[in-house]
Amino acid sequence: MKSWITQYIAAQHAALDSVSHEAIEKLTKTLHSAWREDRQVFAIGNGGSAANASHFATDLGKGSSDKLGKRFRVLSLTDNVSWITALGNDYAYDEVYRRQLENYARPGDLLIAISVSGNSPNLVKAVEWGNAEGLETAALVGAKRGRLAEIAKQVLVAEDTHYGRVEDVQMHILHMLCYAFMELPAFAK
Repeated sequence: MKSWITQYIAAQHAALDSVSHEAIEKLTKTLHSAWREDRQVFAIGNGGSAANASHFATDLGKGSSDKLGKRFRVLSLTDNVSWITALGNDYAYDEVYRRQLENYARPGDLLIAISVSGNSPNLVKAVEWGNAEGLETAALVGAKRGRLAEIAKQVLVAEDTHYGRVEDVQMHILHMLCYAFMELPAFAK
C-alpha cells in the first residue's frame, strides 16, 4: 500500500507539473477580461468534470466575486437537471449544453469545457457552436486531448490519461483561476 500511495502521489505531481504555466496565465487573463467587460462565463463537463464545473462556478461566483466587489457572471450548465433531461429526452444528449448556450450566450462570453478524454460529443458540439457564435472557448483536457484540443481557442492539457488524476489537476487549475482574483489584488483591478 505505501508503495502504491507514493507512486500515485508522484504521478499526481507529474500530471500537475505537465500543465503549461503560460496556458494557465493566458486563461486567467481571458477570465479577467470577461469579468472586466461583464461577460458571462460558462462551465461544462460530464461526470467528475461536471462536478468540477459546478465547483468552479461556486468559487468564482462567490469567493472571487466577494473579494472583488464586482461580481462574476458565471454559470455551470451542468446544474439544472430538469433542463438537461428535457433536452436530452426531446433532442439528444449531445445537445444538452449547446441548446442551453443558445438561450444564454452572447458573442464575447467565455465557455470553459472540462473533459479528460476531450471527445465528449455534448462538449464538442457546445464548443463548435461557441466558436461559430463568437464566444471565447477554452478546454481543459487530459493527454488524449481529443477533438476539444483541436477546436477550442485555448487548451490546457494535463499529460496523463488517468481519470482521477486529470480531474484533480483540472480542479487545481480551476482553483488557480479563482484564487488569482482572491489572492492577487493588483491583478484584479
